[in-house]
Amino acid sequence: MNKANSPPARKRVNLALQGGGAHGAFTWGVLDAFLADGRLEVAAISGASAGAMNAVVFADGLREGGAEGARKQLERFWRGVSLDGEMNSQQRDLFDSFLGFLDPLKIGQSIAENAAAYISPYQSNPLDINPLRDVVQRLVDFPALRASDHLELFISATCVRTGKIHIFRRPELTIDMLMASACLPTVFKAVQVGDEYYWDGGYMGNPALFPFFTETDVEDVILVQINPIERKDIPHTSREILNRLNEITFNAALLQEFRAIDFVARLIDAGRLDGTHYKKMRMHLVEGGAALDGYSAETKNNADFNFFKALFAIGRKAGETFLAEHFDSIGVRGTLELQELLV
Repeated sequence: MNKANSPPARKRVNLALQGGGAHGAFTWGVLDAFLADGRLEVAAISGASAGAMNAVVFADGLREGGAEGARKQLERFWRGVSLDGEMNSQQRDLFDSFLGFLDPLKIGQSIAENAAAYISPYQSNPLDINPLRDVVQRLVDFPALRASDHLELFISATCVRTGKIHIFRRPELTIDMLMASACLPTVFKAVQVGDEYYWDGGYMGNPALFPFFTETDVEDVILVQINPIERKDIPHTSREILNRLNEITFNAALLQEFRAIDFVARLIDAGRLDGTHYKKMRMHLVEGGAALDGYSAETKNNADFNFFKALFAIGRKAGETFLAEHFDSIGVRGTLELQELLV
């Protein structure tokens, strides 16, 4: 083959996908840009909540039909959970609540104003109806996904009893494990897996990065961020204060992992970890910037497909911009300056 006509070299990366309700459609757009470009080979994906949904749907679509299969599968998922989907009115009401609470620290206004009004899902949803489960079951072939080996999955959930993070991996992954990662305790009963019960993974890792350190040989991690770490404006209203408090808390575990990555990198640069199993991770970031930050937290419960498509477009542009500006750096150097972020 003529070298000039040979396909572009592919670079292996790990993806880390945040949760964030309907704003997860931004991540759909980023993934679509990566798939359409074709120069990235995904070795592993870590995801929590909506990020876990995107991760599993992406992986199963890729298994079944390659890049185009993954693109189609992601669109089917977001169409399925939209107002244009096939949910009945009862399912839609529950799913709207789910979207509104998919940030697992977001407290509904009525609950924040009147704690006595809170009703446990064991009372309000005794049959534990979960319309998201129905959508995923129609799309994802879990036995085939478990048997595949094209990429690794790290799906985080929070153990109710211990309060610790738990990572479910592709070879064991079931629908229950995925639902555990997106189980909002204000909307759904805790999900039982084995002898333990789990809530949303975003409490303890949004998303978890530590599995990449020892379970893949890839040193580049692309974080697709939905929840902003920094905001310029100071919140004043009660709703703005709660939303910003939620964003800060929701990113706490992620920032702790950033500190660990930065600390290890500095030790490696100083030659103090020579001969150990530690490796220097190269971090990269895809974010929506002002275009995504312009949508308030309240829009996380907007299930209109046109809204999903608007977020998709922002994500698609962000993914294309990232590749144009940083593809050459992958495998060479990180493009997310952790020390500046952590100051």
